[in-house]
Amino acid sequence: MITMRFSKIFAIASASVLMVACGSAAVEGSKEVRDLLPAKSEIDSASYLIGVNFGSWIKGNNFGELNYSEIIRGIKDWQKAKGTPQDSTFFEQFKVDPNEMNTVLDNFIQKRRAYTGALNNEKGEKYIEKFLQEEGAEKTESGLAYKIIEAGSDVKPTSDKDTVWVNYKGTLLDGTVFDENENINFQLNRVIKGWGEGLKLIGEGGKAQLVIPGDLAYGEYGTRGIDPNSTLVFDVELIKVGPFVEKEEEPAKKK
Repeated sequence: MITMRFSKIFAIASASVLMVACGSAAVEGSKEVRDLLPAKSEIDSASYLIGVNFGSWIKGNNFGELNYSEIIRGIKDWQKAKGTPQDSTFFEQFKVDPNEMNTVLDNFIQKRRAYTGALNNEKGEKYIEKFLQEEGAEKTESGLAYKIIEAGSDVKPTSDKDTVWVNYKGTLLDGTVFDENENINFQLNRVIKGWGEGLKLIGEGGKAQLVIPGDLAYGEYGTRGIDPNSTLVFDVELIKVGPFVEKEEEPAKKK
């Protein structure tokens, strides 16, 4: 039987099937009944937005370039299939058994992720190599590349539990800004490794540019809006450091 995840995927695709059917099947009923149907302009708008929704799902799952003629073929094959998924021979009508969808898509996504990650590693290495040719640019043992713009005071974060107040802007290698904040605070152990390491290089009032390779950022899985193994560039200003203070245990009360 179809698994739950397949059902969610199918829900989007089946909506497209329905719209294809609405646009092509003969309309039955009297004129009075047919007049209850959406107008052609409404069908076109709904069809387009279903396409946008499906396109968003394709892009969001990093499917890359697909064979859209096969997508249409799958839609039409489901539409003309006889019987229901509960019938033992229902899935024999398809080029690929829909029950294999989870396996096929997982394999496809894993290969896409591996490709994207390897490509981003290559791009990141080249970017850092070029960055290190700039005056003042250095690299730590972990692979973090950085450039101190202003050193700041002698008050620096020393513990991953320290809280910092910062202004920052984060960009992808193509210059796209994916995050930007002013006077925001957080503990260093709550952010990516490259941040924790980079902010310990400057003091209060200091500024730096951090070029953080994928393994010190969001790694092989990436995160929302950031592809696997993406190298990230941050312009950071350290406003204030709040050193972590261990709470003293209260003495046990005498009974």
